[in-house]
Amino acid sequence: MTMTPEKPKVITASPPAKTARQRRISMGWAAFAVPGILWLVFLFIVPMYTIFAVAGGHLNPIFNSPVPVWNPFAWSGANYVAVYHDFVGPTSFIGPILGRTVVYVVIASILSLLIAYPAAYFVARFAGKRKGLFLALMIAPFWISYMMRMLAWIDLLQTNGYINKALVNLHVISAPVNWLGGKSVTVVLGLVYGYIPYLILVLYAGLDRIDQRLIEAGRDLGLSRTQTFVTITLRLSRPAIITGMLITFLPMIGDYFTNQMLSGNVATSMIGNVIDAQLLTTSLQSEGAVLSLFLLVILLVPILYYVWQSRHSEDSVM
Repeated sequence: MTMTPEKPKVITASPPAKTARQRRISMGWAAFAVPGILWLVFLFIVPMYTIFAVAGGHLNPIFNSPVPVWNPFAWSGANYVAVYHDFVGPTSFIGPILGRTVVYVVIASILSLLIAYPAAYFVARFAGKRKGLFLALMIAPFWISYMMRMLAWIDLLQTNGYINKALVNLHVISAPVNWLGGKSVTVVLGLVYGYIPYLILVLYAGLDRIDQRLIEAGRDLGLSRTQTFVTITLRLSRPAIITGMLITFLPMIGDYFTNQMLSGNVATSMIGNVIDAQLLTTSLQSEGAVLSLFLLVILLVPILYYVWQSRHSEDSVM
């Protein structure tokens, strides 16, 4: 009779229990997250829940003002149905405005990229020790408040403003143009001017991190300047491009102030102007809350694409 040898028992040591001092240190580090958590709760979660409460509420029959409903099980869908009819139906009007907003934002984003990328590329590659100076000079005008910059553009774009005078003297136009009379090009260029500094900063940060040895290696392997730029610089700056476009696209699509200042015409109104008008009208504030939530859902699409693209880039690197 043969005896099978018993397998040796592996004794795993249990992790040592934390001492009182270690627990105090852990709680101390966790306390640093309290301000951020409070900031998130009171300035994001509470306002967001309030929007849902107003959107699911009802109107006061006497004062015709919105009455928020805080119990989610008692929320009504009447305001959602009303906004749906604003998109679809004989009285719909939001659909063309939303389409116009998307067209404006796409054109403004592409123009911003075409202007910001060469500027950021020049500062990152050719500015040398004066990088900080050039970067400060590019974004210095944007330290002024947005409203003051739009007011300056109003003065420039008036019928007797400097832009019309310059175009007439250069024989580009034969007579002054009313740029502030509801022209789409004015709104698009206003969006570009308002949000391009954010794109420049993000692109500069991405281009400045590219290892110059990779570019030199590409040149040593026989690539031309154009081929080196396309295969190395442009490809490595793709995450910065996506991030910068997202940062500019999100505030652009909800912008209402640019059109309000530079046009003020119904023909160029954007979805942000519709939401602003509804929130300023007491009886339509509930529908404005629903439309704000609808816009949030739209904005989630590029955000999710950015998250997917970031994870895809990390997986490809690994």
